[in-house]
Amino acid sequence: MAKKSELKAKIDKLKAKVKDLRVKLEGTAGEVVAEVGKELAEAKAVVEAKVKKASPVSPLAPAAFPALPVIDGVEFAAIGAGVRYAGRTDVMLARVAPGAAIAGVFTTSSTRAACVLDCQEKLKLKVAADAGAAIIVNSGNANAFTGALGQEAVDAVTAAVAQATGVPASRVFSSSTGVIGEPLPYDRITAKVGDLVATLDPKGMEAAARAIMTTDTFPKGSAAEIEGEGGTIKIAGIAKGSGMIAPNMATMLVYIFTDAKISTKNLQKMLSRNTDDTFNAITVDSDTSTSDALILAATGRSTAAEITDLRSKAARDFEAALRGVMMDLAHQVVKDGEGATKFVEVRVSGAETAEDAHKVAMAVANSPLVKTAIAGQDANWGRVVAAVGKSGAKADRDKLRISFGDMVLAENGWRVPDYSEEAASAYMKGQELVIGVDLGLGKAKKSVWTCDLTHRYIDINADYRS
Repeated sequence: MAKKSELKAKIDKLKAKVKDLRVKLEGTAGEVVAEVGKELAEAKAVVEAKVKKASPVSPLAPAAFPALPVIDGVEFAAIGAGVRYAGRTDVMLARVAPGAAIAGVFTTSSTRAACVLDCQEKLKLKVAADAGAAIIVNSGNANAFTGALGQEAVDAVTAAVAQATGVPASRVFSSSTGVIGEPLPYDRITAKVGDLVATLDPKGMEAAARAIMTTDTFPKGSAAEIEGEGGTIKIAGIAKGSGMIAPNMATMLVYIFTDAKISTKNLQKMLSRNTDDTFNAITVDSDTSTSDALILAATGRSTAAEITDLRSKAARDFEAALRGVMMDLAHQVVKDGEGATKFVEVRVSGAETAEDAHKVAMAVANSPLVKTAIAGQDANWGRVVAAVGKSGAKADRDKLRISFGDMVLAENGWRVPDYSEEAASAYMKGQELVIGVDLGLGKAKKSVWTCDLTHRYIDINADYRS
């Protein structure tokens, strides 16, 4: 019996210890939960602070998104698929009616994304006259430099759109923008295709513009209307772009729609010959993207007569309007350059060749020294001289003229006798600036547009993936 009582006592003692341990563990667990909660709250605050810091709208942004006309034959939808971030609208779909003409220009980067290569191949194909078209775009992931997985993702997304819309897969064009080198979680996009199709709306272009934004601080849109022969022709376009902007084709992601009646061949001619002076004439940071794409769709739904002769007044008017929309969108991208506070035109004249004019303009526009001086409102025209010298273009020190706005600052090999540092510095305080470079060697000229380089650019790009 003694042994039983001793055993019982031991058991009771062990039970007491277990109970005590449970109490302590529960207390510890509570402390751990509280600590984790505290850390989560702090992390959330940090993230929110970063988002808030990253989100101020560019001081160069338009006052509001423009009122875009409805383009007969085009519908839009936008949705959040969680491609990279939860709770963010990051996929847009445009469905174009049968019979539309499609044209495009794309980056010439040797590391082009799978979607770019796919679009280029599809535009070479012959299609039925009554074929429709669709464009699907995601932000958050560029689907670039992802090997065979890149094409697998493109095929899956375009097939899902084709099945849901009835558009041939060969006429479904896709674009992706965001982080390079990470596989696209395309199942998140294909899971939303049905919802996208169900919410297609002719008035949904602004929502589409917002869905394709990455580091953009505002959505970009532009429109024009002209009177054709027998009716009005409408043009409307959207774009995204803020960083990695130094085009070598078109640039960024741009989608333009018109109801004009025009053949694919003539539409492509107009698009291609207006690219160099618009999208190829801008730069933010000298980095060409792997994913740049510009797609132009003409539905043919306008009552105006078909544009067949590119020398006709109707064709000239339409091309001028198209060029205006392209230029406006290109300028908006520069005005939304990451961290930009100044919009700058670099105006080169007097070059011996067009190639030299372009070289000089881009050398000045891309110079970190010039761009940081502009950010600091420093009238350091010597940095412009240095940029001209490094450009590789033909130049003569004693024939060179440098101007800021209407003020000539340097010519004949030195600064002008009446040079005023005060006046030059006062000019640099403006938000929109013109830097003039006359080489004095010929008649070729070129204008390009750029922005300043501020510490904000570093803030955005130093932790872009985080």
